[in-house]
Amino acid sequence: MRHLFPDAGESSRLTIVCRREDYSASRLSHAVEDADAHILNLNITDEVPFEGGITVELRISHRHGSAVARSVERYGYTVTRISGHDEMMQLTRERLDELMAHLNV
Repeated sequence: MRHLFPDAGESSRLTIVCRREDYSASRLSHAVEDADAHILNLNITDEVPFEGGITVELRISHRHGSAVARSVERYGYTVTRISGHDEMMQLTRERLDELMAHLNV
Protein backbone atom coordinates (compact mmCIF):
# COMPACT_ATOMS: atom_id res chain seq x y z
CA MET A 1 0.00 0.00 0.00
CA ARG A 2 3.01 2.30 0.48
CA HIS A 3 3.36 2.73 -3.30
CA LEU A 4 -0.20 4.09 -3.43
CA PHE A 5 0.52 6.64 -0.70
CA PRO A 6 4.09 7.92 -1.03
CA ASP A 7 5.38 9.95 1.91
CA ALA A 8 4.23 13.55 2.18
CA GLY A 9 5.07 15.69 5.19
CA GLU A 10 1.90 17.63 5.92
CA SER A 11 -0.79 15.06 5.23
CA SER A 12 -3.31 12.73 6.84
CA ARG A 13 -5.06 9.59 5.66
CA LEU A 14 -8.73 8.79 6.01
CA THR A 15 -10.63 5.58 5.39
CA ILE A 16 -14.21 6.15 4.30
CA VAL A 17 -17.04 3.70 3.68
CA CYS A 18 -20.28 4.27 1.82
CA ARG A 19 -22.82 2.54 -0.36
CA ARG A 20 -21.58 2.11 -3.91
CA GLU A 21 -24.39 4.25 -5.34
CA ASP A 22 -23.54 7.11 -2.93
CA TYR A 23 -19.88 7.31 -3.95
CA SER A 24 -18.87 10.50 -5.75
CA ALA A 25 -15.26 11.65 -6.10
CA SER A 26 -16.42 15.20 -6.73
CA ARG A 27 -18.55 15.25 -3.55
CA LEU A 28 -15.62 13.90 -1.54
CA SER A 29 -13.43 16.58 -3.06
CA HIS A 30 -15.92 19.29 -2.08
CA ALA A 31 -16.11 17.90 1.45
CA VAL A 32 -12.32 17.93 1.79
CA GLU A 33 -12.03 21.42 0.30
CA ASP A 34 -14.68 22.71 2.74
CA ALA A 35 -12.12 21.92 5.47
CA ASP A 36 -9.39 23.90 3.64
CA ALA A 37 -7.54 20.81 2.40
CA HIS A 38 -6.98 19.04 -0.91
CA ILE A 39 -7.07 15.39 -1.96
CA LEU A 40 -3.57 14.14 -2.72
CA ASN A 41 -4.55 10.50 -3.34
CA LEU A 42 -7.91 8.78 -3.71
CA ASN A 43 -8.13 5.00 -4.03
CA ILE A 44 -11.05 2.62 -3.92
CA THR A 45 -9.87 -0.55 -2.19
CA ASP A 46 -11.03 -4.14 -2.58
CA GLU A 47 -12.26 -4.17 1.03
CA VAL A 48 -16.04 -4.57 1.14
CA PRO A 49 -17.34 -3.20 4.47
CA PHE A 50 -20.91 -4.46 3.90
CA GLU A 51 -23.02 -5.76 1.04
CA GLY A 52 -23.14 -3.07 -1.64
CA GLY A 53 -20.55 -0.94 0.12
CA ILE A 54 -17.11 0.31 -0.88
CA THR A 55 -14.05 1.50 1.02
CA VAL A 56 -12.21 4.63 -0.08
CA GLU A 57 -8.73 5.60 1.10
CA LEU A 58 -7.90 9.31 0.96
CA ARG A 59 -4.69 11.16 1.61
CA ILE A 60 -5.29 14.83 2.20
CA SER A 61 -3.05 17.89 2.36
CA HIS A 62 -3.83 18.66 5.98
CA ARG A 63 -2.13 17.37 9.09
CA HIS A 64 -5.38 17.68 11.06
CA GLY A 65 -7.42 14.80 9.69
CA SER A 66 -10.19 15.12 12.25
CA ALA A 67 -11.40 18.46 10.82
CA VAL A 68 -11.64 16.93 7.35
CA ALA A 69 -13.35 13.84 8.76
CA ARG A 70 -16.10 15.99 10.29
CA SER A 71 -16.63 17.72 6.94
CA VAL A 72 -16.76 14.40 5.05
CA GLU A 73 -19.31 13.06 7.52
CA ARG A 74 -21.50 16.14 6.99
CA TYR A 75 -21.65 15.07 3.33
CA GLY A 76 -23.09 11.70 4.40
CA TYR A 77 -19.99 9.50 4.32
CA THR A 78 -18.74 7.37 7.22
CA VAL A 79 -15.11 7.81 8.30
CA THR A 80 -13.78 4.61 9.86
CA ARG A 81 -10.14 5.55 10.39
CA ILE A 82 -7.99 8.67 10.54
CA SER A 83 -4.22 8.57 10.61
CA GLY A 84 -1.95 11.56 10.66
CA HIS A 85 0.28 13.68 12.84
CA ASP A 86 -2.37 14.76 15.36
CA GLU A 87 -3.83 11.31 15.73
CA MET A 88 -0.39 9.78 16.28
CA MET A 89 0.39 12.44 18.91
CA GLN A 90 -2.91 11.67 20.67
CA LEU A 91 -2.12 7.94 20.72
CA THR A 92 1.38 8.67 22.04
CA ARG A 93 -0.07 10.85 24.82
CA GLU A 94 -2.55 8.14 25.79
CA ARG A 95 0.18 5.48 25.91
CA LEU A 96 2.45 7.75 27.96
CA ASP A 97 -0.38 8.42 30.43
CA GLU A 98 -0.94 4.66 30.74
CA LEU A 99 2.77 4.09 31.40
CA MET A 100 2.87 6.86 34.00
CA ALA A 101 -0.18 5.44 35.76
CA HIS A 102 1.45 2.01 35.79
CA LEU A 103 4.72 3.39 37.19
CA ASN A 104 2.89 5.19 39.98
CA VAL A 105 1.30 1.92 41.19
